Amino acid sequence: MVTIPSAAVLLDWVDSGAFVWLVTEDILAEYKAILRQLGVRRRVIGALVNLLREEAETIRVSRSAELSPDPGDDAFCDCAEQGRADLIFTLNPSDFPQEKLRARVIVPGSPLAVRRRAD
Repeated sequence: MVTIPSAAVLLDWVDSGAFVWLVTEDILAEYKAILRQLGVRRRVIGALVNLLREEAETIRVSRSAELSPDPGDDAFCDCAEQGRADLIFTLNPSDFPQEKLRARVIVPGSPLAVRRRAD
């Protein structure tokens, strides 16, 4: 079986709990919309979203900083900033301006430089 890098990240998270996945309701809605566009079955989308609701940490965003050149990605930037994320995994790194974000922006499949969070 061939596993794409973004799926490998999801599988690692589910299997090992290697990191805390941060989400907001806006992010979950975005995931659902993208999966529908990709033709994923409704039942599979529901199962994935339910898994994320159960296992991920839900962040309540109090304000939008409008950091991304793509306004559709501001929800992800806001979640990362207000949730104090260490990393942002994305297939579109140009939509996540590293100079404006505390979290390190990486693409799935990149080697991770793990760092300890400063509390």
